[in-house]
Amino acid sequence: MTTESSKAPPLYPKTHLLAASGIAALLSLALLVFPSSDVEAKKTTLSLELESPAEQLTQDQDAADVVQATNEPATSPFAQIDNSAEDTQETAQAEPAPVVEEKKPASHREVIVAKGDTLSTLFEKVGLPATSVHEILASDKQAKQFSQLKHGQKLEFELSPDGQLTNLHSKLNDIESISLTKNDKAYTFNRITAKPTVRSAYVHGVINSSLSQSAARAGLSHSLTMDMASVFGYDVDFAQDIRQGDEFDVIYEQKVVNGKAVGNGPILSARFTNRGKTYTAVRYTNKQGNSSYYTADGNSMRKAFIRTPVDFARISSKFSMGRKHPILNKIRAHKGVDYAAPRGTPIKAAGDGKVLLAGRRGGYGNTVILQHGNTYTTLYGHMQGFAKGVKTGGTVKQGQVIGYIGTTGLSTGPHLHYEFQVNGVHVDPLGQKLPMADPIAKAERTRFLAQSQPLMARMEQEKATLLASSKR
Repeated sequence: MTTESSKAPPLYPKTHLLAASGIAALLSLALLVFPSSDVEAKKTTLSLELESPAEQLTQDQDAADVVQATNEPATSPFAQIDNSAEDTQETAQAEPAPVVEEKKPASHREVIVAKGDTLSTLFEKVGLPATSVHEILASDKQAKQFSQLKHGQKLEFELSPDGQLTNLHSKLNDIESISLTKNDKAYTFNRITAKPTVRSAYVHGVINSSLSQSAARAGLSHSLTMDMASVFGYDVDFAQDIRQGDEFDVIYEQKVVNGKAVGNGPILSARFTNRGKTYTAVRYTNKQGNSSYYTADGNSMRKAFIRTPVDFARISSKFSMGRKHPILNKIRAHKGVDYAAPRGTPIKAAGDGKVLLAGRRGGYGNTVILQHGNTYTTLYGHMQGFAKGVKTGGTVKQGQVIGYIGTTGLSTGPHLHYEFQVNGVHVDPLGQKLPMADPIAKAERTRFLAQSQPLMARMEQEKATLLASSKR
């Protein structure tokens, strides 16, 4: 006897089984290719809820953006995304349909000026007729500045949907940019100048080769290095006194645009250690608006004379009463100091003075002689030429360029022959004790100390922090 549970399963025709298998496969494929909107909406909501605001920030956002995003109140866009599955579904379905299609955004093109490029060739590169250049440049008097192209300069073009130029923009430097914008009738020129913010910066360096190389390695620009040499030039002879191991610390003004340094201001304070002796300088502007450098206790860094009239030159011959002349080949007193430097190197006046001579003088060649008051006279020989405005009978200021190194007269190579006289007697300019300038006025001493002391303290702190970090 056979029970119901032991009955064999019903048999279906083979064709029916094949058909059923095919339908099942089609249904599975349809589910994979066309997921239901309910499933898609749930995935979207889940991903938004799992992602934190910080995870959605791009790497190029700065710290301010991060703070704003992570501390955003209920008005944050991330707070508004927390929708139900139905709301998200409606949004997802509405997004594919474009809202505005009539006005297309302007086309943006960029070109870099290459060798041989003109404004016409650049126009052609972006699809504009070269004949339109004249019309555009003639539309504004200042528009011709766009024709003054430099190799590597970038020009940005904005084109309308019909291919017409709507805006032309170019960045001249980190601070300035120019643009031409089309209006109803013509093009309007505009120069945009970013106003830099000013902050102070600090550098520390140790000399292990030349001052210029060590300063550059420390991050000090060439112009600031020259300024530092000028500040300490009354006490340090940068031609012969610099030694390996000398140190310097500098706090200076730095101009910044969009977080990028675009220029430097004056040195605010500096310290230079030369051969174990430390010199310190602070910039101070008095109530009359005159700026100068002083020691930390208020004595003037400025002496009556600069120690060396040529920056970073090499002493090729010192003061001597029994030197053999290299050309005349006989013993002849060398009543000055020779500074060898490349032809054309600027020569500075050692002090304020009257120009007794700016012309030829025998074996000295092109020569400048300066009278400094009633006591001192300086002579500068073998010049290649004289600086503009320097002439006999005129006056010069200390540090003013009066000429350029050359090899005129009895000279074997480009150098400066420098003489120093006191009451008509030649003295060794390297050994002569220089007179001091006036210190800080008593009436301004309190104000000076209020500015100088924080700068001195900062240099100490910055250096200590730098040394501590280097030992880690």
